[in-house]
Amino acid sequence: MAFGISRKELKRWKTKVSNGEIAFLTHYWLDDRFPGCNTVTKVGCVNVDKLAEWGKQYGLKREWIDWREDYPHFDLFGERQLSILQNEEQFDQIKHFNLVKRLDESDY
Repeated sequence: MAFGISRKELKRWKTKVSNGEIAFLTHYWLDDRFPGCNTVTKVGCVNVDKLAEWGKQYGLKREWIDWREDYPHFDLFGERQLSILQNEEQFDQIKHFNLVKRLDESDY
């Protein structure tokens, strides 16, 4: 179950994905299969070759792409999620979902 995002944010992500951009969407999420994880970041792009190539730099495998609906995406959790969001300068998502307990504001 996803929560913590607005329809506007979801629509913006879907539009970017559909336009062939690498797009990020973080939301609260609970799934018993992933204890200790309460957020997920979906990194999507309709151009699967572009998405797979982007993922390589982070050790993400093409076969890990979730092909749900018309929005292919990687699901990121935990340390990998935070590391990638930091590297991709997605600081608003890091702050909004409190992914770092103590943010050094000078770094963000």
